Amino acid sequence: MPEPTVLRTVLADYPHTQPLKNGEVTSDAVTLDFRAAKPVHKAFAPMVRDEAYDLSELAIVTALQAIAYGRPVVLLPAVVASRFQRGCLIAHASRPVKPEELKGKTVGVRAFTQTTGMWVRAHLTGDFGLASRDIRWLTRDGAHVAEYEDPDFVEHGVGDASLPDLLREGRIDATILGNDLPEGDEFVRVIPNARARDEQWSREHGFMPINHMVVAGATVARDNPAAVREAYELLRRADATVERSEGEPRPTLFGFDRLRGPVELIVDACLEQGLLPRRLDAEEVFAPAKTILGDA
Repeated sequence: MPEPTVLRTVLADYPHTQPLKNGEVTSDAVTLDFRAAKPVHKAFAPMVRDEAYDLSELAIVTALQAIAYGRPVVLLPAVVASRFQRGCLIAHASRPVKPEELKGKTVGVRAFTQTTGMWVRAHLTGDFGLASRDIRWLTRDGAHVAEYEDPDFVEHGVGDASLPDLLREGRIDATILGNDLPEGDEFVRVIPNARARDEQWSREHGFMPINHMVVAGATVARDNPAAVREAYELLRRADATVERSEGEPRPTLFGFDRLRGPVELIVDACLEQGLLPRRLDAEEVFAPAKTILGDA
């Protein structure tokens, strides 16, 4: 029997990736060689710039930018992380602000291209009619895709201060945080009834807001498409082991047909926000993966 193909892999720790990491779900054809990247976004720039891995989790905004700028990645129809986003926009409790009051205000975000920020801006547009350029965006990091440049309504200059510290000091009016949302009552959510709004949006659209998908490097996709097919099946098999309650929002999603609508909705939001240089459609986005996976 031939030796399995080893794929350099970056995936964060989730219930649906744990079976791959602990050996519960395996393959005779492929071995996933997991590489450390904590937080996982530290793997994104090396992946899209240098093809540092064979298989990697990647933020959907970064993936779309990588496709638009011809970077060496193949987007698979596999969502590994989704999250309700409206509660990620916070203000200091001593200086609360309403969403409709954000026009002309300054909002901090780690990077303008951060997917959580994209979703919050999309919700501000959909719920409150705020265009992305109505707000001044203050950021620390640039884009993972080197060719992309932030729009003219985005500024850099956070320095060493944390975004919560900038809120405490009154240097920004609100900020967007993801997994690092602080606990306690020092900060308050900007969007009222955030959870209820998120759940209603999810029911109407049929999916949770997508954060991270999975890409294969262009080299392994070209030289060993069978290994990419097997890796995709491993992802699906691992996800199938997770027991979820009836009606529970799913953070995962697989398949070209199920992802066509979500991807096109995200492209629309990215265009409004100046995150893409041109329109992409789902056929272009998934064409390389379809040559490998067929009608998955």
